[in-house]
Amino acid sequence: MSRSSSLPPFDPADPLGVDDLLEPEDLAVRDTVRAWAADRVLPYVADWYEKGELPGIRELARELGSVGALGMSLKGYGCAGASAVQYGLACLELEAADSGIRSLVSVQGSLAMYAVHRFGSEEQKQHWLPRMAAGEVIGCFGLTEPDHGSDPAAMRTYAKKDGGDWVLNGRKMWITNGSVAGVAVVWAQTDDGIRGFVVPTDSAGFSAPEIKHKWSLRASVTSELVMDDVRLPADAVLPEVTGLRGPLSCLTHARYGIVWGAMGAARSCFEAAVDYARSREQFGRPIGGFQLTQAKLADMAVELHKGILLAHHLGRRMDAGRLRPEQVSFGKLNNVREAIDICRTARTILGANGISLEYPVMRHATNLESVLTYEGTVEMHQLVLGKALTGLDAFR
Repeated sequence: MSRSSSLPPFDPADPLGVDDLLEPEDLAVRDTVRAWAADRVLPYVADWYEKGELPGIRELARELGSVGALGMSLKGYGCAGASAVQYGLACLELEAADSGIRSLVSVQGSLAMYAVHRFGSEEQKQHWLPRMAAGEVIGCFGLTEPDHGSDPAAMRTYAKKDGGDWVLNGRKMWITNGSVAGVAVVWAQTDDGIRGFVVPTDSAGFSAPEIKHKWSLRASVTSELVMDDVRLPADAVLPEVTGLRGPLSCLTHARYGIVWGAMGAARSCFEAAVDYARSREQFGRPIGGFQLTQAKLADMAVELHKGILLAHHLGRRMDAGRLRPEQVSFGKLNNVREAIDICRTARTILGANGISLEYPVMRHATNLESVLTYEGTVEMHQLVLGKALTGLDAFR
């Protein structure tokens, strides 16, 4: 028997055999989330995107809670306690459907719930996390401000002690889930440094007007947070952290999900391009039979599966407690940038049809323009890596 006859067949959907690295539990999580997205998102998302809305978001949140996708890598308090790799696989499948759905899950679990889980009091955890894990309460995360994105240390939102209470004033911008959230984790300056506050959104003086006229993340709720003399009890503050270490550690956790999620958007566009190239005929044969088209598909496959391997490697490091923030910056910088390039190349294969919402390509491409910017721009991640490589701080 020849050696080649004993080899497994080549799988165009998994050319590197990455699935061999996954445990049965990992595959079960992936398949569960993929099936949910295929049933509850893919048939409707083009219409949501065209209308610029995400109808039934509270029902979707409860369904995501029922499959264990909310705060899934957290332990206790009704959370699934899944591995980092399993959480990453879920992000990939959700973003293969739409970046807005993955953003809903990321902000809920990796930002709002993670902040309470890591830095909150036991009372805060007991009060909020079980309901958030079930999708009964949607959370948002208020860090970015209208004039302060990449430099959160300069935030103007301020919380001042007034007797036994806190009084919160300020504005936050580009906040996913803001208008539908029941609780907001808001970061503010105080006399003792930057602190996090757990803010029920029905508090007097709190409002969250939705941001309209977006051409990206249209199937997602994006809002401004407005806080005018919001009075909070003393126990609203997250007690276990002071300074930027708090919000930045939350962002590291969320950025990890983006490393996987971006590859989901890229996979969707790649698959659309392959299917189209097999069926679209020009000059008497499918365009997939032409050298230039095959070269594009080969390059797309290489970057897609390199990115998935990178995400898997980072996931294993996170599960081992060895993942550094600089490594997450490495992953987000590479995978989002390559995902956008894959989407743009897919659009060229689809030709004019690439701009139609009958195909997912342009929707993913425009969504990824937001993903490229939020939770750290390209430039900021380049500087994070530059500092790590040289030991020199170029931020200031």
